Amino acid sequence: MRICIVDYGVGNLFSVEKAFQYFDAEVNVSEDADVIASHDALILPGVGSFQAGMDGLRIRGLIDVVQKHVAEEKPLLGICLGAQLLLTNGKEFGEHRGLDIIHGDVLHFPALADNRKTPHIGWNTIEPASQKDWKGTILDNLPDHPEMYFVHSYILQPNGNKAVLASTEYGGCTFPSVIRKGNVYGCQFHPEKSGKHGLQIIQNFLNIK
Repeated sequence: MRICIVDYGVGNLFSVEKAFQYFDAEVNVSEDADVIASHDALILPGVGSFQAGMDGLRIRGLIDVVQKHVAEEKPLLGICLGAQLLLTNGKEFGEHRGLDIIHGDVLHFPALADNRKTPHIGWNTIEPASQKDWKGTILDNLPDHPEMYFVHSYILQPNGNKAVLASTEYGGCTFPSVIRKGNVYGCQFHPEKSGKHGLQIIQNFLNIK
């Protein structure tokens, strides 16, 4: 599988690239639409605001490229902001249109219990959503209650529970931490910074057929 990390101006690209290179994957970083379109799988990383992320894709002419890739049922992994951009709208500093690959919105954390603050930073567990089995997904072969590394103030809110593969609790708020539609996955956390469990997710993604 030839992997392309999409450079749209807001990503922490180096650590993502190193994580995939750990498995000797053929991985490239590009902001060129033609180069991106030539790959088998895409990684959409990102740190920053929803609007900045969509603007970065738009000015590089990459929105149609990503949507066509998904329409062809090729694998895509969105990480942190990249996962949020998969949804329909982002409600950060106004309302902004996303890629609409998974229907739903990106919302700020609600008021949290126990004086918890945002952003949500640090290690936290992910749990199966609605008794869903992780077998055959990017969460395959993970132990019970695996811990992942989070940094975010906004949360994924897909319409309904069908797209939710895993959830996480913080300050009394349970939010989706992994979403899925076909071969498209979004992780609110950073698998590239989540130690051996994060590397397992990356290895599972590389094994998608």
